[in-house]
Amino acid sequence: MILLNSKKRLLNSTIVLFSGIIIFILGLGTTGLVDETPPLFASAARAMSESGDWITPKVNGMFRFDKPPLIYWLMGFFYSLPNNEIWDSLGTLSARLPSALGSLFLMLMIGDTLFCWPQKGNRQFLTPIVASLGFALSPLIIIWSRTAVSDALLTGTLGISLLLFWRRMASENNDQCISAWVFLGFAILTKGPVAFVLALLTITSFLFSQKNWKKLLCKINPKKGFLITILISVPWYILELIKEGKPFWDNFFGYHNFQRYTSVVNNHAEPFWFFLYIMILASLPFTPFLYHGIFKAFKDFLKSSKRNCNVSETLYTYSLCWLISVLIFFSLSATKLPSYWLPAIPAAAILISNSFINLKNSSKSYLYLWIFNILILFGVSMAFFFSNNWLSSINDPEMPNLASELISSGIIFKAKLFFSSFTLLAIILFSLKSKNIFLYLQILLLIGQSFLMSPIRKLADTSRQLPLRNITKLIFDIREGRETLAMIGIRKPSLHYYSRQIVFYEPNTEEGLINLSERLNTDRRENYEDQPDYEYKSLLVVIDEYSTRRQQWSKINHQKLGKFGIYNLWRIQKSDLNKYSKFLVKSGYKSDWENRKVEKF
Repeated sequence: MILLNSKKRLLNSTIVLFSGIIIFILGLGTTGLVDETPPLFASAARAMSESGDWITPKVNGMFRFDKPPLIYWLMGFFYSLPNNEIWDSLGTLSARLPSALGSLFLMLMIGDTLFCWPQKGNRQFLTPIVASLGFALSPLIIIWSRTAVSDALLTGTLGISLLLFWRRMASENNDQCISAWVFLGFAILTKGPVAFVLALLTITSFLFSQKNWKKLLCKINPKKGFLITILISVPWYILELIKEGKPFWDNFFGYHNFQRYTSVVNNHAEPFWFFLYIMILASLPFTPFLYHGIFKAFKDFLKSSKRNCNVSETLYTYSLCWLISVLIFFSLSATKLPSYWLPAIPAAAILISNSFINLKNSSKSYLYLWIFNILILFGVSMAFFFSNNWLSSINDPEMPNLASELISSGIIFKAKLFFSSFTLLAIILFSLKSKNIFLYLQILLLIGQSFLMSPIRKLADTSRQLPLRNITKLIFDIREGRETLAMIGIRKPSLHYYSRQIVFYEPNTEEGLINLSERLNTDRRENYEDQPDYEYKSLLVVIDEYSTRRQQWSKINHQKLGKFGIYNLWRIQKSDLNKYSKFLVKSGYKSDWENRKVEKF
C-alpha cells in the first residue's frame, strides 16, 4: 500500500536525493570534457542551441546520426539558458547534466518503489536506501552518469519506465498506465529501438512467469500505451527521414543499430561471456551479494510458482527478468561495450537489496559472503600498497607522466588510506555481527567520492584536457584570415568543441598528409559559425609530439607557434603542404579519405 502522506517516505527520499547529489552533481562542471565521444555530443547539442536547427545533429560541419535527439535536446536546453557561459565556463555542466539527472531520478524511483512496496522483510526504511546506493555506487554508473553521452540517460529513462510498469501491475488501484509508456518513448528518443526491445523482453518474460499474466497485461494497457510511445518517439524519425533521407537511414538504422548488433564495429569484439565479467565489475565491491540476491530471487520464484503469489511481492522476480533480458540481448550482439550493461544495473541493485533483506547474522550464507567480500576489499587494499609494481606499466601517450603525477599528487596514498580503513571497518563490523554493516560500508563509499574521485578527475583533466584548452586559446589569438585548422596524429574532438572551428583530422601517416592536401581543395565544409577561408595561403596544425618525429611531417617547413603538453601548434604554408603531397603521390602513396565513414574524423 502506498503511503502518500508518510513522513518516513519523504525522509527516505530526501536521504536518497542528498546521496545522489553528492555522487552525480557535486563538482560536475569543474573539469573539461573527456575525449573522444563526449565532445561530439556536446558540440552537436551546442550547435542546435546556437543555430536554431533542433532537428538534425551536426558536428564539425557533418551530420551526426549516431543517436536520436533527446540527449542533444536536453544538453541544448541547458546551453540555451541565460548567461550559460558565466555559470558554465567550460560548457561541461550543461553537457553532463542530462546524464546526471537521469541517474538521479532513477535512483529516487528505485528507493521510492522499494519503500512503497516493501518486499518480504522487516527493513522497510533501510532497504530502499541500500538499493538506491547499490545502484548509484556502481563503478559504471559513477563513470557514465558524469559523462556527456547518452548511456546514462537511456538507463534512467528505461529504468524509470520499467519500474513504473511494475508499479502499475503491483498496484491495487485503477489508475491509467500512462507515465510508463511516456518514459519508454523518451528512452527510444535517447538511443533508438534497443530501448523498446529491452522493455519488451523484460515485461514479456515476467508475464510468462505469472499465472495471472492476462490481468497484469491489461493493467498496463498495451494498445493505448503503445500508441502513446509511438506519438512521442516516432515523429522525429519521420521528420529526419523526410529531411535527410537515405544518409539518415543508412547511418542510424543501418550502421548504428543493425550493423552494430550483427557485426563487430570499431574493433569492439568480445567473447560471449563478456557481460558476465562486466557484471562482476559493475557491482564491486558487493558482487557476492548480487549473486546471492539472484539465487534468492530464483529460489523464491520457484516456490511462488507452486502457489498463488501476490504481485506486489514480485519485484525481485521482475528484476531478475530485467537483468537476464539485458544479459542475453547484449551477449548475442557482435559488438560489445561495457556501457551496454548499464540498463541492467538498476535490476542488479534491487537484487543486492534482496540479499540485504534475507541475510541474517547467524546464517552460514552471511558468514561466507562477508568473508568473501572482505577478501575482495583486502585485495584492493593490497593492490594500492604494492602500486609500484603496476604503476610503471601504465603507458598512456597523452599522459606520459601519469605514474609520477599520481604519486606526487598524493592520490595513491589517499587510496591506500581509504581502502585499508574501509577493509578494517568491514572486519570490525563483521566481528561485531552488525545488522547494518552493508549500509555503513555504503555510507563510507559515499564519503569516499569526494575524498578520492574529485582529485582523480582534476588530475586527469589537467593532464589530458588542459593542454588542448590552452592551445585553443592560442589559436584564437593568432589565427589569420580565417585559416583552416587541422589536427594530426592523436585525434581530439574536443579541439573542435573548444575552438568552435572546422577541424580536419588526419593520421600522421603518408596517406594522412596527402588526405589533408586534397581535402583542403575539395572537402570544403563549414558550420553555422565558422566559414574557413580555404584559399588562404597558410593553415594551422595541431600535432602531437610523437607525430612530429615522423619523417613526412618533420620535413615540411613549419612555423612553431606554441606547445602545451604533448601538443604543438604549427603554421604551415599550403604551397609547402601541396608540394610534399605531390612528392608522396609520386612515391606510390594514395589518399584514402573518401573511403572513410562520415562518423569518423
